[in-house]
Amino acid sequence: MSNAPHFDIDVAAFWADPYPALAKMRAEAPIAFVPQLGSTIFTRRDDIFVNEKRIEVFSSHQPAGLMNRLMGHNMMRKDGDAHIAERTALFPAVSPRTVKAVWRAQFQAHADRILDQLAQQGAADLVKAFALPLSGECLKDITGLTNISYQEMDSWSQAMIDGIANYTGDKAVEERCHAATAGIDAAIDDMAPAVGKHPNHSMLSVLIAGGMAMESIRANIKLAISGGQNEPRDAIAGCVWALLTHPSQYARVAAGEASWLDVFEEYARWIAPIGMSPRRVAQPFHYRGVDFEPEDRVFFMFGSANRDEACFADPDIFDVGRDHAKSIAFGAGPHYCAGAFASRAMVADVALPSVFARLQELRLDPQQPVRIGGWAFRGLLNLPVVWNSAAPN
Repeated sequence: MSNAPHFDIDVAAFWADPYPALAKMRAEAPIAFVPQLGSTIFTRRDDIFVNEKRIEVFSSHQPAGLMNRLMGHNMMRKDGDAHIAERTALFPAVSPRTVKAVWRAQFQAHADRILDQLAQQGAADLVKAFALPLSGECLKDITGLTNISYQEMDSWSQAMIDGIANYTGDKAVEERCHAATAGIDAAIDDMAPAVGKHPNHSMLSVLIAGGMAMESIRANIKLAISGGQNEPRDAIAGCVWALLTHPSQYARVAAGEASWLDVFEEYARWIAPIGMSPRRVAQPFHYRGVDFEPEDRVFFMFGSANRDEACFADPDIFDVGRDHAKSIAFGAGPHYCAGAFASRAMVADVALPSVFARLQELRLDPQQPVRIGGWAFRGLLNLPVVWNSAAPN
């Protein structure tokens, strides 16, 4: 354990809304040991930006970590050449060129089909009715697991997210995660021969063609599902909610003063869907009065960094005109999110303009409150809305 000052949290309150505690830590103990999480937490943006790149000290390689134990040893838990090799092998499936040439049109087709069915209803929970199926269908294409349903994709993703954030050791959560990874392995086994015979742009196809060991392919597909489903799902729903609760900001978008990409970037800063990245201390290190010892666990709190008062004016305010240059919603170092280009296309190019164009006079349902939760992964749990339904053709 490091000798950082201790900072106690109420775990339930932290899950419901971590930002007050994080703001207090930034002000009073920006590097603090939180006993309830068993980890030393970095909360200030510049400290995280610098130290995330010190992979010789703050290593992603965590042999005993939850992600390795539950999902396999993927590129996110590797450093240096091992990380670069797997990232390079995966890149053709999610590069800006592939996203533009292949995935964007498929994303739009999924959105149009879902909205064609939804537009006539006049009311829905947009998390379940739009954000979840769109994210799931798009991720099926990207991963190559087109043999499963979007419901399975979402369920497996959530089970793994819960599993790798299960720092309290809940056995039921762990068992659900094991069931999810077994399902993914079975889906990979079904699809591997097909993409071997008929290659495409999917991750599974690209990795098989590149000769990656199947154990690593499985681990990296699970990684893509664990983050690639919830992050765009939560960003889609969150951006819609943010605009509906900030009509002046939506007016700026409608007037052309801000883009849909500005909305996405600001939402990811304001409420980072992925709020934390864990690291293992690999060697003794001293930083800002804190001594770190090998095998200490560290959390880089991206959600806190993106509300750092030293970097963002009025950081608790949602402002689509904000300069996002210092945002680290997708990370800052060598582990910068490989799916960032695909996520931007799905949310900013497709989901947001499509949903506001198709669902006329979209507004929150006043009869049902919106619920939001999480700190390692944070997002809307529901988004009840109403709109002027389209007449059937």
